[in-house]
Amino acid sequence: PAGTLLAETAAKPKPRFVGFFYPHGMGPGYWVPEQEGALPDKLPYIMESLKPVQEHTTILSGLWSKSAEPPEGTTGSDHWVAAAYLTGIKPRKTAGSDATVGSATIDQQIAQAIGQETLLPSLQLACEDPNSSSSNCGEGYSCAYTNSISWIAVPTPAMESEQRTSPIPMELNPAVVFERLFGSGATPEERAARMRQNKSILDSVLGELSGLKKDLGAEDKRTVGRYTDEIREIERRIQIAAGVTDKVPVMDLPPGVPELFDDHIKLHMDLATLAFKSDITRVVTLLGARDLTGRSYPFPKGDLFPNGGVSVGFHGGSHHQDDPVQIKRYADLNRYHVSTLAYFAQKLKDTPDGDGTLLDHSLVMYGTNMGNSNQHQHYDVPHVLVGGINGQLKGNRHLAYERKTVTTGNLL
Repeated sequence: PAGTLLAETAAKPKPRFVGFFYPHGMGPGYWVPEQEGALPDKLPYIMESLKPVQEHTTILSGLWSKSAEPPEGTTGSDHWVAAAYLTGIKPRKTAGSDATVGSATIDQQIAQAIGQETLLPSLQLACEDPNSSSSNCGEGYSCAYTNSISWIAVPTPAMESEQRTSPIPMELNPAVVFERLFGSGATPEERAARMRQNKSILDSVLGELSGLKKDLGAEDKRTVGRYTDEIREIERRIQIAAGVTDKVPVMDLPPGVPELFDDHIKLHMDLATLAFKSDITRVVTLLGARDLTGRSYPFPKGDLFPNGGVSVGFHGGSHHQDDPVQIKRYADLNRYHVSTLAYFAQKLKDTPDGDGTLLDHSLVMYGTNMGNSNQHQHYDVPHVLVGGINGQLKGNRHLAYERKTVTTGNLL
């Protein structure tokens, strides 16, 4: 009926969620607005690129990333807990296969609620190879804790009180992401042919399994049943993909991993925007950089960096010795990273979606797990929310919390 609220009808806009993570905090004095409440006309230095989406932006200061702190009596091990970013739970200290973060990460809980009708319930992206310029495990912590910020819950024996979780691989290569989203093949016809072939193979496998089941014991039947369920999930995705293959935009297939970080992360963001636009997924996480990375970043010439230049090394620059000159150089690096968030937000804002834009219907959370990284402080931790999430989030605000009172888990 005409009088029914939009939110109660089938036309209700679909929500989307994105979680971005960069380690090593931000330069103190360069990211917090001076006053709580409405954001100032001139945003803080690091946040300045968000001006075009200021009405959709909420900056949170004073948060406490308690789950990233090292266990009492230890030092340094807080470098290995990026997985705590989306749980607010301190990961179990282990280097073995029993690694767990205590709960499915918030992106996976969201995907469980809003991602089951889409081809991909969620999409995990990364911009740095574990074997490149970062150290990805140490001090008794599993490499899995820094290899992925997205973890899914797995079945737990009844006698265990702790929720088991498993990391979801983060995809580095944009070409692989494109194929996962739209299928392999350069044209819609090629992609449709591949899908028909895959469907035929699955039909054949299911036919053989049904005959095999007759001669199996109870436990083996359960094993085959689980395998059959997985095949049906692939079938479901193929059927959904068949409905979107003709909607794939005209776009050159990505050649692989770009050499420049700026090209790499923006290509990931372009693909995420297309995935949202085509409703192939509604949940994305992006690991922008890895803990202890020594990577430096060429600054693209433009309004933010008129002369271009190159940043300090990420981890080395984060230990700025509280020297004003070094803090400013580190703030330049943070300013560049936030500009990639602004690029993505603008892409969403420029993409129509129902009665608004993708930005109107999305929630993008950008954050880190340190405050002043020179001291390895896990309080006063920067977080930024961008998007309208269907009218549920009011932007143009600075929310300030008293130090060590509100945890990042509270935000989640």
